[in-house]
Amino acid sequence: MSHPVPDLSAIHEFLLCQTPDTWVQAALAEPEMMLVDHANCEKKAAGTALNLMFRYLDNFDLLNKMSRLAREELRHFEQVIAIMKKRGIEYPHVSASRYAAGLREQVRGAEPGRLVDTLICGAIIEARSCERFAKVAPHLDDELQRFYLSLLKSEARHFRDYLTLAQRVADEDIAPRIRQLLEVEKSLIESVDGDFRFHSGVPALA
Repeated sequence: MSHPVPDLSAIHEFLLCQTPDTWVQAALAEPEMMLVDHANCEKKAAGTALNLMFRYLDNFDLLNKMSRLAREELRHFEQVIAIMKKRGIEYPHVSASRYAAGLREQVRGAEPGRLVDTLICGAIIEARSCERFAKVAPHLDDELQRFYLSLLKSEARHFRDYLTLAQRVADEDIAPRIRQLLEVEKSLIESVDGDFRFHSGVPALA
């Protein structure tokens, strides 16, 4: 049964490339790893939001948005591990993909650039997650399809929240910086990865 996909035109216009079909094929070949790393992604997203809350106490808008985001990401984490438990999928330690680390390497060290870049990277990661949920969902069983499509609305809101916060704290036009970071993201998505992960690039055997 196919479920309707929300309008993601803003996400597609933002990102510089779409997820390669070879990644979708890899996800369908490794459904357990997809769920394991999806759980890790939700946990890390909550951790990022909490870290920002501890670091930037003077920004009440950021504190409110990150508090809400952390709660939602933890709720998604609970939903993923519930599906894993139901399906008898173990939750092993797995290495992280180079995706998030590759973006973090670009973050400037001095403020406000550090916060601006961290927020832009957050927006990019949420946008890519949203795009990937929509891309793989039509190929999944009904339970997973409904679950992944149910995540799109909140992921798209997180993307917008991160971008809005980045613009508000910046002392510069952030459009050029967004473009630079999106170019890095595009190279990570389109280059070859040896291990399949939720944010990995092109499978090595493709």
